[in-house]
Amino acid sequence: METKRNELINVTSCELNSKIIFTTDEFFASANRMLLETEAVFKDEFDENGHWMDGWETRRRRNGGNDHCIIKLGKISKINSFLVDTSFFRGNYPKAISIKGFKAKDMSDEEFVSKYETLETFELLTQSDLEGDKKQYFDSSYVKELTHLRVDIYPDGGIARFKAFGEICFDEKLYDEDNINVLSMLNGARAVYTNNEFFGPLKNILKENDALNMGDGWETRRRREPGFDWGIIELAKPAIIDNIMIDTNFFKGNFADSFSICSAYLENTTDSSVITQSIFWEELIPKQKLSMHNKHYFDKSFLLHDKPITHIRINIFPDGGVSRLKLFGKFVKVEK
Repeated sequence: METKRNELINVTSCELNSKIIFTTDEFFASANRMLLETEAVFKDEFDENGHWMDGWETRRRRNGGNDHCIIKLGKISKINSFLVDTSFFRGNYPKAISIKGFKAKDMSDEEFVSKYETLETFELLTQSDLEGDKKQYFDSSYVKELTHLRVDIYPDGGIARFKAFGEICFDEKLYDEDNINVLSMLNGARAVYTNNEFFGPLKNILKENDALNMGDGWETRRRREPGFDWGIIELAKPAIIDNIMIDTNFFKGNFADSFSICSAYLENTTDSSVITQSIFWEELIPKQKLSMHNKHYFDKSFLLHDKPITHIRINIFPDGGVSRLKLFGKFVKVEK
């Protein structure tokens, strides 16, 4: 099964603590806006600098050169592809874009900004043409660990949203921590597959912060046939689970009636084979009742085993919505 872009993580999301630490100009609109996860919107409003735009917009350059900004990634990441969205930028979009990466661990924002022009860079995207009011995808030509991105626009203009899809690299320091959310997107967990995500993607439940609204969770369509809905999630490394929290925040007339979780320890597997194998996985927590708009906690007494796991399948009965799922425990190194 080929990995789709929407199954990868947007590692430049502000929800993962990515942020703009430098820009040559953001006269009309803040560069941090383009890191938002929400779809860009149009408002027929004006502020003191001109028309309000939902994205990053620089002034018109009159002195040659081009604008650029620096994004500090919330976590060290590997990047596979990009989405550059110029929605609502029609007469003011850049004509082209290029992207470079840096690997600069343990460097403060101030130090990085003062030195980035002298640091080694890795070319992710050569200068490529853009169109106005359009979402465009580009592949990354460098897929190794990075800490920062430099986004150049030529010569000036606006971008509504910028997303870099990839994976968060595992932090070895996490092996020394107890009772952490091993299912957090911030700790490298990723959604592998779900049978349905009509109203909201499975990967939303891996976010660390509380949901913003009902659209910020995983929600399936109304089931009109026998069975139940489910989703498979891969942890960054093997972990032992101590307790579970499942949140139905904002889901009131459409929350999942109950849930269970199956788990497995798998090595050297593929996403396609995981889907098939999940039918036979061992239960981690048996079916439990849920209530609307509420956080539910299950301690170790509810769990059926304490074996290391690499994958889980969350089952919701029969359908509905879940805003967050957290598995607290410890990452472990398994002897082979």
